[in-house]
Amino acid sequence: MRKQISRFSQWISRSSSSPFAFFLATVGVLVWLVSGPFFHYSNTWLVTIATITDVIIFIMVFSLQSRQNRDSKAIQLKLNELIAADQKARDSFIGLEEMTDEELDELDQQFQRLLTDLETNNRPSALHKLHHSIRQEKAKRPSLYKQAEHLVDRIIKGQ
Repeated sequence: MRKQISRFSQWISRSSSSPFAFFLATVGVLVWLVSGPFFHYSNTWLVTIATITDVIIFIMVFSLQSRQNRDSKAIQLKLNELIAADQKARDSFIGLEEMTDEELDELDQQFQRLLTDLETNNRPSALHKLHHSIRQEKAKRPSLYKQAEHLVDRIIKGQ
C-alpha cells in the first residue's frame, strides 16, 4: 500500500509540473469564467471554483512535500557518498543535516576562522576568494532583520 501511495505521489508531482497540466488548469479557469453568466454569478458558482482549487491545493501540498523530502534525502545520500569517497574530506560532514542550528553555526565559524587564517598567510585559493567576495557582499547588504526593523519604523512614523 505504501509503495502505491508513493508512486501515486510521484505521478502527481510529475504530472502537475507539466505544460499540459498548466494548460488544463488555464482551460478549467476559463471555462469557469465563461460559465459565470449562465449561473448568474451565484454563490454556488463561486463556491465551485473555491472548492475545486482547495482540494487540488490540499493534495498538491502533501504530494510536493513528499517529493521534496525524497529529493532532499537522495541529494544528502549522494553528498555522503562523495564525502566518504574523498580521502581529504572530513567524515564528520556526513549527516550534517541532522545537526542543530547552533552546531551548524559553530561549524560555520570554524570555516570563517580557516578563511581568515588563509588570508593572513597570503595563500588565497579560489574557494577563499569566493568566500571573501561573499562576505564582502553580505557586509554591504543589511540583514533581513534590519530591513524589517527599518520598514516597521517607517510604518509607525508614517501613522
